[in-house]
Amino acid sequence: MDLQAIIKRIRCALLKKTGASLPLTGYTEHRNTTKFIDGLSDGDLVRLNHLLHWQCFTVDRHGRRFGNAAWEGKRSEPQIIPDKRIVLMHDTFNLTDKHVLEVGCFEGIHTIGLSQYAKNVTAVDSRIENVVKTIVRCAFFGYHPTVFQCNLEEGPVNVRFLSCDIIHHVGVLYHLRNPVQHLLGLGKYVRLGVMLDTHYALPNEAIENDEINGIRYQYKKYNEGSDVFSGMYDYARWLTLDDIVAFLKTTGFKQVEILEKRSERNGPRVLLIAKKEEGVPLEGHIK
Repeated sequence: MDLQAIIKRIRCALLKKTGASLPLTGYTEHRNTTKFIDGLSDGDLVRLNHLLHWQCFTVDRHGRRFGNAAWEGKRSEPQIIPDKRIVLMHDTFNLTDKHVLEVGCFEGIHTIGLSQYAKNVTAVDSRIENVVKTIVRCAFFGYHPTVFQCNLEEGPVNVRFLSCDIIHHVGVLYHLRNPVQHLLGLGKYVRLGVMLDTHYALPNEAIENDEINGIRYQYKKYNEGSDVFSGMYDYARWLTLDDIVAFLKTTGFKQVEILEKRSERNGPRVLLIAKKEEGVPLEGHIK
């Protein structure tokens, strides 16, 4: 086991202690009107927060915590609903009459934000515990998206269950064992476009080679941990940004706009929007 995986296990071991130390009340930022939480007693909310192993939390309109932290520095602040990237999706595609597929719903934070804008939302996650927590959180907010377990890397998936107008794809690609196959398959699910936010490998880091459908590509091998913030396998493949764009174009997303590049603790990250139909170029890009 490498140092990265050991650190993740230590953090997981500290999770219950960190969560238990968070106050229930007194939060002043990022409050949300939470339809079926606002009326709960403090005692019932405390019991709800202990029923499931929550890894993030929101705050109701009274400033009370719904959920829990992962560990210090990881989801230890109230989550914002809606996330600014969802607002960007709405500004770009007008979600009002759209069906959105969320790949990797985690605990439903983005699912709720999408439900506030989109006509229909389908959310999938490879971990059943995330599916359950997403259903519970969304229900207490008063939303009822379609949520089910689905590992898009395992076996054929009935396209009928995943068909959508737009895909919300945040924080998942860099956890996949075969991200190329995944990207090449997106075109059959989605009608209009994809919002993708992912880590990527710098060219000098992508020293491993592989081939799919006769296409050669390079990648960085990234060792995964065993906590819920890791992928489903012991390692993932990080693609270069150029290859991510190229594979999206290969599968039918002819217009790819890089909206933001940023440096994070684990490496470089990109936010992009890919469209199947030509449109007006997006403004305000951060290169």
